[in-house]
Amino acid sequence: MGVLSTLIRGFTRGADRMSEFTSKRGSRTHNKGRGARPSGINLSSGKFMAIRAMIPEFVVPNLDGFKLKPYVSYRCPEGTDPPVTAESLFAEVAAPRIKKDFNEGIFDKEKLEEYGFEPTQDGKLFKLYPKNYVR
Repeated sequence: MGVLSTLIRGFTRGADRMSEFTSKRGSRTHNKGRGARPSGINLSSGKFMAIRAMIPEFVVPNLDGFKLKPYVSYRCPEGTDPPVTAESLFAEVAAPRIKKDFNEGIFDKEKLEEYGFEPTQDGKLFKLYPKNYVR
């Protein structure tokens, strides 16, 4: 009898209470937003204080004389190359050099920087770990 009473209560109180609360369901002044992060903090006085470090800054290169357009037509043929993975990139770039040096006897595993490996990501524009790696 518990299932039936729950259904009856849902119909009498309105099943719309279980649906997602969006900005369309609020009052005229309600704006739920789209998940954007705030660019400051709300003070106890009720005022909003913007913090410069929290405002996102986009670094865009100079594209003068760049020949490609920012649009790709949906009618263009699909690419034939397989997607680049870390394994395929290693197999094409670093593995042949490591194999050559290993066969010649000059490979040193303490000097991996000459093959493109980097011990830290300090000073990089896009750090690979921990924020920008695929989860």
